[in-house]
Amino acid sequence: MTNHTTAPTLTPPEYSTSFGEYVGIGPNGNLWVDGCDVAELADRYGTPLYVISENQLRHGYRAFRDAFRRHYPDVEILFANKSNNGLAIRHIFNQEGAGGDCFGAQEMYMALLAGTDPSTLVLNGSNKQDDELELAIANGLCINIDAMDELDRIDAIATRLGRTANLGIRLKLDLDPLHDRHGVAMHGPGTLKQQSDSTKWGMTREQTVEIVKRALAMPNMRLKETHFHLSRMSNDPADFAVMAREMITWSGHLRDHAGWTPPTIDIGGGWTFGKWYGTGPNGQLDDANAPTPEDYARLCCTAIKEEAERLGLPLPKLRLEPGRSLSGPAGIAVGRVGAVKDGAKKWVNLDLSTNHLSWAAVLDWYYHAVPVRDAGAEATETVDLVGPLCNSDELGPHRKMPPLERGDLVAFLDAGGYTESSAARYNAQLLPATVLVTGSAHALITEREQLKDVAGRFRVPPHLLAASFARDEAA
Repeated sequence: MTNHTTAPTLTPPEYSTSFGEYVGIGPNGNLWVDGCDVAELADRYGTPLYVISENQLRHGYRAFRDAFRRHYPDVEILFANKSNNGLAIRHIFNQEGAGGDCFGAQEMYMALLAGTDPSTLVLNGSNKQDDELELAIANGLCINIDAMDELDRIDAIATRLGRTANLGIRLKLDLDPLHDRHGVAMHGPGTLKQQSDSTKWGMTREQTVEIVKRALAMPNMRLKETHFHLSRMSNDPADFAVMAREMITWSGHLRDHAGWTPPTIDIGGGWTFGKWYGTGPNGQLDDANAPTPEDYARLCCTAIKEEAERLGLPLPKLRLEPGRSLSGPAGIAVGRVGAVKDGAKKWVNLDLSTNHLSWAAVLDWYYHAVPVRDAGAEATETVDLVGPLCNSDELGPHRKMPPLERGDLVAFLDAGGYTESSAARYNAQLLPATVLVTGSAHALITEREQLKDVAGRFRVPPHLLAASFARDEAA
């Protein structure tokens, strides 16, 4: 589908304190998202609540698009749908001209339902099922092969459908220059190379050559690209440049050993963003000194051009898949204070939980927290911000906050990525609503769950019903 919508001009508001282009302290001293008072949104829609800024999403996308296009002739940005797979979010990126990275039939279906151009979508995954392969082939997506038996399965489905399948290959890059480089332990312990080597993803050089040779002999196969995803192990753009360079090195290897030069390389995601107040792993890496899209673009594009010139290769089309770096800064998560307890510590309980900010628990991810009302109030207390679950449920340990009491609102910033899309139901908690803010307008884009949504999936077998409700025959 071709999008004929003109993307709007962006004019960020002026805030007394800015937490982003479209998040800051508004004229009444409260936290605002774009032109809306977050306190009013929480009172209207309830808590816990996700709030997403449409204009911040657009701003982030344009920052990556424009930075890479300044340094490279042919660039396409594919939004990583997994980071925030709401239908409204996908519509926004369609209007901006973004493609998409999909995992599984559901993410593909959602993107297609939103009208995304299938030629701009890629299907990734290490264990693709026949139904998702068929959906991808029928709609013309590019399938990035990540198992040796996928090619024959794709060929059989394409032949049955009478369609040509578009193929990419996910690579298992060597990344030798990263052998002694350390970063975030996203994939277990070890250096960046050791972590990459230990993951399930990618095909070796020998496997890639074999796949290419076989695919070239199949009439229903069309080879389109190679793909790699470094992941959020590092925020150093030099590490990403090593990866981008090796993508071209492999292109030369494929030319020399399989007779095919990839017309497109997809260098994946893992791109970070920084904030002056800190965010990300333990809040220690992604501060004001974190790299920008311009830093990534300059180093990666230079590496690609240099390696292509060295090997005598034409410049391929360049694709990249930012996710959290686009969705993260566009969202906040809002909770309402309940019990406030003093003891060995001071605990401030919220109705928001690690169900809703799972990375806070799983990855020790740091989300900066601010009060929603009087957001600039002096922080005079050190508290643990915790949720209502039966575990420790730490959303923000050892945080400096102003005095908080029951009924107050607290917002966690930069929470637009991997929150709603990975939210859980532990303790049968209901999943929050999500509100989209556009200027001074706001609209519900995800309905709050109800008890029937949780209970409706369960079934009780007849013999258990009979035993529980059996009548005493003697009576």
